[in-house]
Amino acid sequence: MICSIVPPYLLARIAEQQDGSFSRAAEAARRALAELPPVQQARAQARQVPAPHPGTAVVPSLRREVSDAGGTETLPGALVRAEGSGPSGDGSVDEAYEGLGATHALFSDVYGRSSVDGAGGVLAATVHYGRDYDNAFWDGERMVCGDGDGEVFERFTKSLTVIGHELAHGLIQYTSRFEYQDQAGALNESVSDVFGVLVEQKLLRQEAGDAAWLVGAGLFTAQVSGAALRSLKAPGTAYDDDVLGRDPQPATMAGYVSTTADNGGVHINSGIPNHAFYLAAVAMGSYAWERAGQIWYDTITEQTLPVDCTFSLFAAGTLLATEKRYGTSGPEYGAVADAWEAVGVRP
Repeated sequence: MICSIVPPYLLARIAEQQDGSFSRAAEAARRALAELPPVQQARAQARQVPAPHPGTAVVPSLRREVSDAGGTETLPGALVRAEGSGPSGDGSVDEAYEGLGATHALFSDVYGRSSVDGAGGVLAATVHYGRDYDNAFWDGERMVCGDGDGEVFERFTKSLTVIGHELAHGLIQYTSRFEYQDQAGALNESVSDVFGVLVEQKLLRQEAGDAAWLVGAGLFTAQVSGAALRSLKAPGTAYDDDVLGRDPQPATMAGYVSTTADNGGVHINSGIPNHAFYLAAVAMGSYAWERAGQIWYDTITEQTLPVDCTFSLFAAGTLLATEKRYGTSGPEYGAVADAWEAVGVRP
């Protein structure tokens, strides 16, 4: 699977630029597009270690390893910061280290999960990948971040939601294993976006009504008219720029995009389940990682959803998870049901 944060349609748009002020970005985008097939091959071969058997005690320990690729495309690179060591002075290294810790804190403190694999595995990251590399991805074993081209994109470790998003792809790898195709692929992207923003909201102690709900905020340079890559609050509004074009994500099924590109529109159509989560979380109020996040976590970890899951099946799964944990008479069930209805998905 190609589990990267920047959609190929956005890279293609940048790659087409003839403007001299974006020549470096255009070349970087072309290289990033060429890199996607190798990433896909690596991701398809990723290990899928089963979670511990029920009743097996796993201590939620934190073990981080950050490596430096040194501008090459060779993984994992040289280990430069391990668990317990002090700051390196390298912004990318230290941002990745802190981001791994913040992601672990969400899953461990809130959901009782030991690392993304549920078995206390090392949380690994590689930074300074490639030359002006315009992306971040999960390769099946680690998060990998480029430094950006400096014209359109800053370094990818600057956004905590990117780090949380990529590690959440690892969570999906070890739990629901949604295929990276069509609606299942859009759910793969959406669940990763959901937990990416929850990592940030928990760290900042933001309530649902006060949070930005942006994925990739801080990635764009000052030359770009845009706040982030995606918005869960208002899909389709994250950016509107002469170079990048306008954010194409729909918020409801009325705007669903049927396409063969981008594995069936996984980055575009993820806006629909993204918005459903946002609506449910805001309706419940307080901290989104608590009730709303718990429901989404239960849905992907405790239910046997098909790997080719559809939006409808996933919506039904969230309602079953809500009923199991909170019942049907409380505000949680109504919030989830109303959210799916609002985006046009029938469980």
